[in-house]
Amino acid sequence: MLNKEDLVISVIIPCYNEVETIETVLDKVRECGMKTQIVVVDDGSSDGTRDLLKNELKDKIDILLFHKRNMGKGAALRHGFKAATGDLVIVQDADLEYDPSEFAKLAEPFISGNADADVVYGSRYLRGNKFRVDGFFHEFGNKFLTLVSNICSDLSLTDMETCYKMFKREVIQSIDLRENRFGFEPEVTAKISKKKCRIYEIPISYHPRTFEQGKKIGWKDAFRAIYCIIRYNFFS
Repeated sequence: MLNKEDLVISVIIPCYNEVETIETVLDKVRECGMKTQIVVVDDGSSDGTRDLLKNELKDKIDILLFHKRNMGKGAALRHGFKAATGDLVIVQDADLEYDPSEFAKLAEPFISGNADADVVYGSRYLRGNKFRVDGFFHEFGNKFLTLVSNICSDLSLTDMETCYKMFKREVIQSIDLRENRFGFEPEVTAKISKKKCRIYEIPISYHPRTFEQGKKIGWKDAFRAIYCIIRYNFFS
């Protein structure tokens, strides 16, 4: 069982062209009520985000890493996971869809009296969360991919595609991850299933943004996700 008072959460923030939101995200992480180590990986931003991180925001970041070119969310996460030194590691997107004030809730299965979690997923679809209405096809796609993933991995998740995945550091650092883009989600799910990790789900709030506001995932990524589900559950 982890001690709540001494617990440090490494927050991995993959960042690509988020000049409008990155400062707010950093402030929200710092104000989350938990001890944090902020690891930002700039994935080849070209909109001014990189200069902002290196100058005005550098004092708000514990570890700042750069990619010379855009390599994808999965590649940025691999880089960040290797640098993490906290007890727990969580993924935080650099937009404003997910609320860092919920870190404490996600950490509870690691620190409660009967804690035995290796991984905790923050589910947008479990009852009890505040969920702003999303587009039908986006939500349908997420739930369909979760269903296919569950069939292949023999899990009963409600939200495989969620950003909020919290890991014991030694668990995530022991996994050989390969996907460079959004295939990270089905890949890591398949691999923690194969490792027989103890997985919990916690309801979280969600405030989706539109493609016009900068959402980057699309239908091509959905087809890649299906490929990754099959590959990493049966052929890796």
